[in-house]
Amino acid sequence: MPTLVAPPPLPAGLPGRPSWRVLAALTLLVAVIHLLVLGLAPTAIGPEPSPLANKFITRTIVIAPPASEKPAAPAAAAPPEARPPAPVKPRRPRAPSVPKPKPAPAPAPQADNAVPKEPETPDLTAQPATDSGATPAETPATAAGSGAGTGTGDGAAGASAGAANPASGNIVGTQSLRIPGSVTLDFTATGQDGSSPMQGVFGELTWLQDGSRYDARLTLKVLFSTIRSQHSTGRIGPSGIEPDRYSESRKSEVASHFVRDQGQVVFSNNAPSVPLLAGAQDRLSIMMQLGGLLAGDPGRYPAGTQISVQTVGPRDAGVWVFVVGDEEQLSLPAGEYRARKLTRSPRQQFDSKLELWLAPDYGYLPVRIKQTEPNGNFADAQLRKSLPTSPTN
Repeated sequence: MPTLVAPPPLPAGLPGRPSWRVLAALTLLVAVIHLLVLGLAPTAIGPEPSPLANKFITRTIVIAPPASEKPAAPAAAAPPEARPPAPVKPRRPRAPSVPKPKPAPAPAPQADNAVPKEPETPDLTAQPATDSGATPAETPATAAGSGAGTGTGDGAAGASAGAANPASGNIVGTQSLRIPGSVTLDFTATGQDGSSPMQGVFGELTWLQDGSRYDARLTLKVLFSTIRSQHSTGRIGPSGIEPDRYSESRKSEVASHFVRDQGQVVFSNNAPSVPLLAGAQDRLSIMMQLGGLLAGDPGRYPAGTQISVQTVGPRDAGVWVFVVGDEEQLSLPAGEYRARKLTRSPRQQFDSKLELWLAPDYGYLPVRIKQTEPNGNFADAQLRKSLPTSPTN
């Protein structure tokens, strides 16, 4: 019969087998830690993905101007077409009749100085002259034009500029647009922030649209940390991009809301609301809207054209005036690109300067973005990954 040998005693200092309560507590603790990690991961990694990420399209949206884009100029009304006179119906000849003799009237007494009256003749000077060569009366449109041309001061200069550049001022609803399809642009950024230069900063511009709505986000990152983010969402309508909400995030998020049914822009920091103008954009959507305008009708915007658009920030709104420049050849980290330059120059003391370079060969997408602050700080984002050989339609 085998002899049962008792197991050796556990060495001193080692605990015995944990109880089921300890195991249950450890299991619950591990589950809680996993839940916390999964819940905080999106915040640590970056912003939440856009709801359009799974249904975006890469087709370009072409928005044609309304049918009444070019109404007839208020020129002088054309004279009605002259109709030939109706032919005179010949009268039936009558048989000659012999006049009956009339008794001779008694001679009327006449004064000695009376002069016999001559028969009246028609006054030919009262007849309308045919093709007299007289200058027609000035029409109201011509008069207005001549008045603008003879004016002096800024008003006259503005009128002349408006006549030379039909795109000057707000042109919403009267132009063609080509809204680009969904795309992601990668940038490398250099610049100056106070006394330290910007190094190792990368940017990403994500543009998503599904034909009716859009979602745009521009982020600047250092390693795995997001140092700044701009986010714009809204619709794509007859006037192009129509934002609903715009936000900027650094240490915290500040947003502005486009309340279209009330015609107001409302700010989340309780700043006074401002009236919402037609064609208003935000500081991120304005880049895509300008590209859509130039892509829709490049010949409408020669060098020197001014485009005025109400541009909304996270705390305020104002009219930004962009001046269209000439084409430039850029040497970027992504390669050589031909681009049209648009510049928004400061108009007030604390305005920033914004320079955009839009590539015609790629649907006027931005390939370089430079912003300069009044204190001299600037950020210059240049495309670092090449784009497709031709824009997607």
